Amino acid sequence: MLGVSRGTLRVALERLERSGEIVRRQGSGTFVGRVAELPAFSEGLEVLESYTSLAVRQGLKLSVRDLVIEERRVGEGPASALGLEPGTAVVAVERTLLADGAPAAHMCDLVHPDVALPPPDRLRHEVEKGTMVLDVLIEAKVPIAFARTRVRPRLLTGRDTTGKALAISGTTAALELIETMHVTSGEAMQYATDVFAPGGVDLHVMRGLQGEQPVHRA
Repeated sequence: MLGVSRGTLRVALERLERSGEIVRRQGSGTFVGRVAELPAFSEGLEVLESYTSLAVRQGLKLSVRDLVIEERRVGEGPASALGLEPGTAVVAVERTLLADGAPAAHMCDLVHPDVALPPPDRLRHEVEKGTMVLDVLIEAKVPIAFARTRVRPRLLTGRDTTGKALAISGTTAALELIETMHVTSGEAMQYATDVFAPGGVDLHVMRGLQGEQPVHRA
């Protein structure tokens, strides 16, 4: 009826399924899936760069909603990363990041109590316009040198807090980045947990083999 062979049709359906444009369920049939979207951010992990500068380079307008800035007692995981005792009070900056008005990530930054942050009103003003906490630390002359980043999958539903913040419907996979910012002395000054909406970030890493550099002959 379609004028194509069954083999060609089977290959086409397999490709559509891999891209997420259709979903095939045994015993139920074939259904239209979610069309893949371009990511809000495309980030290489070779260089430490804030999402503020990434957004400028990629022509995105950042803003936030549901911003909360408050003192919180840290649990064992963040406390260990920041070299603190569990239960120590730190400044927490939690919000949903919007890229061109669409939810891109849910972010929570915990800042070491030794860091002298700007006054609360100024800090809120900076974060509300999409400035990252990393940029605030750099502006405050905190000598950030490197970051350790863990990347892991995260399952979200429309019922949990993060899923609601990212306007998730149903159940879907997301990407979570847990990042610790270190100063030149090696101490950790910031602990960040960023959960990106599906398609929110495209991460890539460039790696090279260790060894002698090639000799350029004249």
